[in-house]
Amino acid sequence: MKIKQVILRHLKLDLLTPFTTSFGTEYDRDFILVEAISSDGVSGWAESVAMLDPLYNEETLKTNWHILEDYLIPILLKNEIRHPDELSEKLFSHIRGNYMAKAALEGAVWDIYAKEQNASLSSMLGGTKKSIDVGVSIGIKDSIDETLTIIESRLTEGYKRIKLKIRPGWDVELINKVRKVYPEIPLMADANSAYSLQDIDSLIALDDYNLMMIEQPLAYNDIIDHAELQARLKTPICLDESIHSLDDARKALKLGSCKIINIKIGRVGGLTPSRKIHDLCLEQGIPLWCGGMLESGIGRAHNIAITSLKNFTLPGDTAASSLYWSEDIIEPEVTVDYGTINVPTTPGIGYNASLKKISKYTKYAQTYRF
Repeated sequence: MKIKQVILRHLKLDLLTPFTTSFGTEYDRDFILVEAISSDGVSGWAESVAMLDPLYNEETLKTNWHILEDYLIPILLKNEIRHPDELSEKLFSHIRGNYMAKAALEGAVWDIYAKEQNASLSSMLGGTKKSIDVGVSIGIKDSIDETLTIIESRLTEGYKRIKLKIRPGWDVELINKVRKVYPEIPLMADANSAYSLQDIDSLIALDDYNLMMIEQPLAYNDIIDHAELQARLKTPICLDESIHSLDDARKALKLGSCKIINIKIGRVGGLTPSRKIHDLCLEQGIPLWCGGMLESGIGRAHNIAITSLKNFTLPGDTAASSLYWSEDIIEPEVTVDYGTINVPTTPGIGYNASLKKISKYTKYAQTYRF
C-alpha cells in the first residue's frame, strides 16, 4: 500500500446539550478529521480525539496537527506499507507519546487496508461479533432530578448500561438517590481523576451501591495509589487515563491496580495497540469496554469495529449519533436498536463520509502530497 495524499481538516460540531465532567463543560467539539488516499485512489477516514485544551491528557488539537504535519505524515508518505501494524510497531515507534495523533493517521490507513481487502474493518481486526451492546454516559447535571429524568429516557431507549460522571460533592448522594429509584440497573461511576486517597471514605461509601465499576478515581498518571485503593474496595476499579500502552496495562494488572480496563483507541495510540491490550486482557481474564470521546460518526465507526473483538464484554460508550449532533458527518448515521449496534459488514469502517456535510463543518483544511 502506498499513501499518496493526506488531507487534514479542522471541524467543529455543536453538541445538542452541554456535557459536563470534572474537567469542565463542553458545548461543542473541535477535532481533526484525517483522510488518507492511496495510490489506487482509495480514501481512508479517521479522526483525532484530542481536545482543544490539555485537560484529558497533554495532547491538544494544535499539538496533534503539528505532530501529524511535521512528523507522521512525512513518514507515511515516504514509505510503502504492507500492513497497518507497521505504523505503530516500526514507522512511528521512535516518536514518543502523541498517541492521539498516531491513532488518527493509523486509523485512516486501517480503513484503506480493509477496503483494499474488500473486508470490514471489524473482520480485519479479528472481530467476531455481529452486534455490540452499548451504554450511555451522562454528564454532571444541575440537579439529581434532572439526572433521573435523563436516566429514564436512556433506559426507555434500551441502553444496556448507565455511566454517571462524578466528582467530590457530586457522588454518594447522587448514586444513593439513583439506586433508590433504579436498584437493579447496570450502573457505573466515572470520576475522571477527580479524587485522591484523601477522599477514600467517599469512594469506599460507593461500595454499598452494587456498581459495575468506578472508573479512574485517582490521578491520570497513577497505578500505585489505584492498587492501594482497589485493595480497599470490593467495587472493581476501571482504569482509563492511566493506560496509554500495552506496558501500562501489563504493569497495572501486575500491581492489581484495576479489575477492568477501558480502551480508547486514541488514548493508546491506535487500533493495533488496542488489539494488543485486548489480547493481554483476554489472556488474564480482565474484561474490557470501549470508552468515548464525543466522537463524530467517523470515530464512532472505529469504536464499533474494535468493540467487535471477543473480550469487549461490557457495554461501551458508543451511543447513537443523534444523542450528540443535530447531524453527523457520515451516512448512514450511527443508530442504536434497544441498546445494540449492528457491526457493519461492508468494506472499511462501514459508513460513508459525507463530503457535503464535512465541508459544511470544516474550519480549515490542508493537503499533503507524496
